[in-house]
Amino acid sequence: MMNLSDKILEKLKSTPNKPGCYLMRDIDGKIIYIGKAKELKKRLQFYFRPSSYRNSDLKNRGLIKSISSFDYIVVKSEAESILLEGKLIKEHQPYYNILWKDDKRFVNIKIDVQRPFPTITTCRIRKKDGSIYFGPYINSYAATVAVDFIQRFFGLKRCSDRIPNDISYRHCNDDIIANCSAPCIKSISDKSYRNNVQEAIAFLRGERMEMLKNIRQEMNNYSSNQNYEKAAAYRDLLQDLQKTVKSHINLKRTPKMSQAISLKGLHELKIVLDLNELPLTIECFDISNISGTSSVGSMVVSKNGIPKPKLYRKYQIKSISGIDDPASMAEVVYRRYNRLLRIDANMPNLIIVDGGITQLRAAHKALVKLNLGDIKIVGLAKKYEEIIWDIENNSSSILLTEFPNALKIITNLRDEAHRFAINFHRSLRSKRVLSSQLDEILGIGTKRKKDLLNHFGSISRIKRSSIEELIEVKGIGSEMAKVILEELNKNESS
Repeated sequence: MMNLSDKILEKLKSTPNKPGCYLMRDIDGKIIYIGKAKELKKRLQFYFRPSSYRNSDLKNRGLIKSISSFDYIVVKSEAESILLEGKLIKEHQPYYNILWKDDKRFVNIKIDVQRPFPTITTCRIRKKDGSIYFGPYINSYAATVAVDFIQRFFGLKRCSDRIPNDISYRHCNDDIIANCSAPCIKSISDKSYRNNVQEAIAFLRGERMEMLKNIRQEMNNYSSNQNYEKAAAYRDLLQDLQKTVKSHINLKRTPKMSQAISLKGLHELKIVLDLNELPLTIECFDISNISGTSSVGSMVVSKNGIPKPKLYRKYQIKSISGIDDPASMAEVVYRRYNRLLRIDANMPNLIIVDGGITQLRAAHKALVKLNLGDIKIVGLAKKYEEIIWDIENNSSSILLTEFPNALKIITNLRDEAHRFAINFHRSLRSKRVLSSQLDEILGIGTKRKKDLLNHFGSISRIKRSSIEELIEVKGIGSEMAKVILEELNKNESS
């Protein structure tokens, strides 16, 4: 065992037995290890006992022999020491912290886009296999937390089957507890699943800043439940994403158009579509799938060629089960104009639906049911540079590349409808992810979680329920009901 210097002995005597972080330095003053402690003095004394050195492995002996001095930072609580430790390790990247995290390699996040249904996992080695990699991450636990969050939020499958099927489904509970979009039973189309994968990739690239609030919410939930290790992992994930993007924010609002360009565009649309009057009011519809389990619709409005966000509307699809974009489009169009008829409101001069001939025909049939078949309705197809206007003839279309101002109006509305739908279905995903609060309650397994959500419909309703209402659920007694209410309402009471 090395000889302790008088300087270290004196400092140990004056070290307080309070929560904090300690920084070990070598003979050159370089930080070689950072740790946390509930009781600083007790923890630091451990490093300088002869028995600690004798009973340690080679790595610990190497650290102890290298310590020439130490510093410490006192904090108010053990939770604060965990948060500070992570911050200091990220800032200084001490040799022994990195060595013990991984003898050779850091953890990466891998998305295997070569699979028919891509999966997301952690790995140590990057290969030239066509997969997309993110990292490396010093905090391997934070990487694992990120993978779990993304799987739940975007409904990505966890099973190892390359092409999952109904046999895979029999042995899986992820779909039941809304963790997976269940491509194995065709609950989501190949295209929609791939779209979710692309959203997950964009998230890891830092192009979905609005989702950081979901990460922060999970971090706060775990911290409130005194699960500090997981809270720290979410904190590290949050910091990594913020560092990645810095000032970059995706899904910005559509740039404003000048009145002159808008007016020219309206005149071009009048000519192109052979309208009787300028389309001063245009309404545009878009359908988006949420992890294949449900769909949402958006409707955006332009007045005089300018988008009017106060007039936008969003819809949860009610009558359609599974994925059926044409039928979903028909439902949204019918609901929108049935309401306008009831309140005797003005109808738009032009209706645009995002999609090809099948969506256009479905939307037109909904208008005919309401005796509104004379309203001009068109579809957008092929990168939105082509307007489909003939309901009966699939080959009749108009390229908008020759009408730049009309194209700007259409593009603005398309972007707004897409942005509005995406933001809506992300908010719904957030509600789904928050149901994971039940997972943190001891005694609540998959079946009880499913029974509770089936009975009440949402976490917020469970929070507002009484003990008497909770014990109506099979398997929930009065004591368990008390625990559920205490845990779910912990944040509100603190």
